[in-house]
Order: sequence, then C-alpha cells, then structure tokens
Amino acid sequence: MLFRSAIGYDQQIHRAAYKAMTAAGLTLRNYGTVLVSVADEDKEEAVPLIRRFYDMGFNIEATPLTGRMLKANGIRTRIRRKPSEGSEEVLDFIRAGYVSYVINTRAILSGVHYGDGTAIRRAAAANNITMLTSLDTVRLLLDVLEEVTLGVSTIDAEREEK
Repeated sequence: MLFRSAIGYDQQIHRAAYKAMTAAGLTLRNYGTVLVSVADEDKEEAVPLIRRFYDMGFNIEATPLTGRMLKANGIRTRIRRKPSEGSEEVLDFIRAGYVSYVINTRAILSGVHYGDGTAIRRAAAANNITMLTSLDTVRLLLDVLEEVTLGVSTIDAEREEK
C-alpha cells in the first residue's frame, strides 16, 4: 500500500494550501463541472459552497435530492440519477471524464444511500477525479481557487467603479 503526504509552505495560507493540494496529487481546475451528492444533514451547509462554484462559472450536476435543494436555492443544476434509482447515469457521467470535482459526503445519521455514495466515490477514484468528502475541504479548495484564479471584470464593471 502506498501513502502520500504533503505539506505546503508559504507566507499566505491559501498559497500554502494550493502547494499542499497539488503536492498530494490533487488536480486543481478553475473550470469545468462539479458533481454534487451530499448527505441530507450536509445540504444546508453545502448550498453556499456550491453557489461559489457556480459563481466562478462551473457547471453544477447533482443527484436528485441534492439537485432539487440546489435548484430551490437558485443554483442552475442538472440532475443525474443514481444506481439505487435503477440508473448508471451518474456513474457513466463520471466515467466519461466530464467532471472536474466530485463532492460526496456520507450520511452519518442514516445509511440509506450508502451504496450510491460508495459507487460514486469508487468511480471518481477509478477515473482520477478530485473527490472531496468533507465540506471543510470543499471550503478550503474554494478559497484556494478564488485566490489563484485571475479575476476578469467587464468594461461595464470598470465604468461603474469610476
């Protein structure tokens, strides 16, 4: 069994985190699609995090319950069905290589969707997709992406500032 550990050093926390994440082998992208499937107890906390991805221009795809929650909060989301619903749609989407990040938290209070989460995480790992299973890690990743991504303003935004 091979273990990888990394630490990043810098005078700024987000640059140090970026160095640690890339040294640990994570592929960090500031574009693409985020596939979200979070436990019921994490949905409320996940919404503002997913909104940050959406505001950065990421496409959002989600499993049905998570997707409905995101849509209800104004985040444009495409729904992908899970194996427990008789569909390989979410797994096929991961395997096709269209996903930059998979966010999948596990239900601690109930194991109702345990098999779906296992299949999603297994597909992400098999396809070398950066997988996040903790919302704290998602928050840190977003901080890093926002720090290292060049902001582009429109001409109208520049006019409004004057």
